[in-house]
Amino acid sequence: MTQTKRAADLVAERLYEAGCRHAFGMPGGEVLTLVDALEKAGIEFVLCKHENAAGFMAEGVHHVTGAPGIMVATVGPGAMNGVNVVANAEQDRVPLIVLTGCVDADEALTYTHQVLDHRAVFEPITKATFTLTADGADIIADKAVGIATEGRAGPVHVDVPISVADAPAAPMLRRRAAASPVAPVGEDLATAKLWISEARAPVIVAGLDILADGSVETLQQFAETFSIPVVTTYKAKGVLPENHPLALGGAGLSPLADSHLLPYLEASDLIICVGYDPIEMRPGWREIWDPDTTRVIDITAVPNTHYMHQASLNFVADTGATLAALSKAAPGAGRDASKVKAALADAFPQDDDWGPAAVVAECRAVLPDDAIATVDSGAHRILLSQMWTCAQPKTLLQSSGLCTMGCAVPLAMGAKYAAPDRTVVSFSGDAGMLMVAGELSTAAEMGLNTIFVVFVDASLALIELKQRQRQLKNAGVDFGKHDFAAIGKAFGGYGHTVQDRDGLRAALTSAMQADTFTVIAAVIDRNGYDGRI
Repeated sequence: MTQTKRAADLVAERLYEAGCRHAFGMPGGEVLTLVDALEKAGIEFVLCKHENAAGFMAEGVHHVTGAPGIMVATVGPGAMNGVNVVANAEQDRVPLIVLTGCVDADEALTYTHQVLDHRAVFEPITKATFTLTADGADIIADKAVGIATEGRAGPVHVDVPISVADAPAAPMLRRRAAASPVAPVGEDLATAKLWISEARAPVIVAGLDILADGSVETLQQFAETFSIPVVTTYKAKGVLPENHPLALGGAGLSPLADSHLLPYLEASDLIICVGYDPIEMRPGWREIWDPDTTRVIDITAVPNTHYMHQASLNFVADTGATLAALSKAAPGAGRDASKVKAALADAFPQDDDWGPAAVVAECRAVLPDDAIATVDSGAHRILLSQMWTCAQPKTLLQSSGLCTMGCAVPLAMGAKYAAPDRTVVSFSGDAGMLMVAGELSTAAEMGLNTIFVVFVDASLALIELKQRQRQLKNAGVDFGKHDFAAIGKAFGGYGHTVQDRDGLRAALTSAMQADTFTVIAAVIDRNGYDGRI
């Protein structure tokens, strides 16, 4: 006898089909059926201490597996706790399925406790929002996966009424076929190929769409074929291995790095933007080229509505298919990147006796090349994003669209959960760690031996630096020095406080062999970022 499926079962089964194997959140009575359905479908539900952290753990899993992340939140305060991470997913292009429980519509007519319009809250910060129905459950689930993952990725919200989750439902007859990659044809393609063959000082600016399109290898082949140097956004670091002679690393946040990279772009006669999304960039990257005087080819997943820059030719197309079509161009002169690459290396020296740069340099030297690193917002992120070399993509995870604090710890936990055999390290400022310290208990419960490095300077260092630069009174940026090693031990992990390179190296070596997580508190001077970012 065939058992009748619930609407929640159809949602869970569609998410399993999409490759999801983990969901994160904090349940209430309104989502118990959802949690049960996810577990029955083969998707493990992980109890977190806060919904915002749960969303970032889901994102960490996504970066390893490629499947959409799943965040589960109960009615009212549970859903509202997740607003930050949903906005982050929208700006950082993360396919996040947000499942919230809600009070049935008929009951809400005369019942007001914790009742609010979840969809009205999430509508501005998602690609789509739905209320689940029993008859449409499978269709809504399929739409949610498609909308979240196709084009430029982002979050999709599904509000699940209590009675609907339990209601009997039937699957739809067939899934919608995925769209095929699109490549340009015609006169504009011929013009682009001509420009490539005529270029004497070309450069590529590469972004996140390359990862979504799976065109990393195609980009490297294209860059090597035409000898074109590659600048990336921070989220695209590693799409060309950063030890490659054509790789100029990440850009867009460090004025020091930009002082070398922007003149290089300004001296270019051809700029090819490949999947470049300027949401990661700062004001200095607005209108940095003139498409009337410099040939600019823009290849993106969606039309340009941001107006951060304009282009001479716009291709709304698959990056890999487009590069393959452009590869039929006659070779141009290519371009040397060695001088600017050397200048960037000199701008971020790694030989400090101690300080934030020494912490980054020592961690990069000790940890494996394929280690997955995550980094929180702050001065340390700017420094680390320039110094941390990535041999492959998605090995430095961060919030570079919304730039939200408190993301590094849960991102690292999600990545470690999905890749237990990889070394995973999180870099947080002390303020960022304090925001999410409770999740260390989740790390212990999950049996993760993640490494959590904390830059301890008892200050919001980046804001304090800006405050001093404006000659303003010191206010609202300092706090006490806390014993983060002791906090790690209190939650069931290991803890080390380090104040020199030898101590850090020993702590990292121990942490890689540990049977649970390790917190490494690196005590630095709050002025250690002066002149370094």
